[in-house]
Amino acid sequence: MPNIATQATQRPVRRFNLVRCVAICCLALIVLVGLAVLVTWLAIRPKRLDYTLENGSLQNFNLDNNRHLNATFDFVLMAYNPNSRTSVYYDFMESAVSYKDQTLAFGTIDPFFQPHRDTTRVELRLVATNLVLSSSTYKDLRRGKSSGRSKSMFISSRGFGLR
Repeated sequence: MPNIATQATQRPVRRFNLVRCVAICCLALIVLVGLAVLVTWLAIRPKRLDYTLENGSLQNFNLDNNRHLNATFDFVLMAYNPNSRTSVYYDFMESAVSYKDQTLAFGTIDPFFQPHRDTTRVELRLVATNLVLSSSTYKDLRRGKSSGRSKSMFISSRGFGLR
């Protein structure tokens, strides 16, 4: 029979704790993924892509009395990739011309590749054919056309994939 003094000095046996093991493995995985992302970012040093609208023109602008618009919008967009180690592949690019809250013309551009430290010229041709305008947009465009003043239109481009 063991005496009481030897029982007090013995430590209880620790059992394998499954929850603790899973938590340690998850924490180690998070730290490793974080280190991999940090090393990749430090090696690549990505910079923002730069876009400039170089030129824009409007041809065949016609408003009829039934509030229909016919027009052709031509734009030249310069895309600059300042990255020294990253090239860009554009899966698609969508462009739209809007006046107030109404989209006047919409188009897409075919996929293209842009090497690192390269400037690419992108030509956009957006066509509005028999587009029915809201009454307020029609009135504003008609007033601007008759007075010779032009109000600002908005062009937006979005959508690309990086590789």
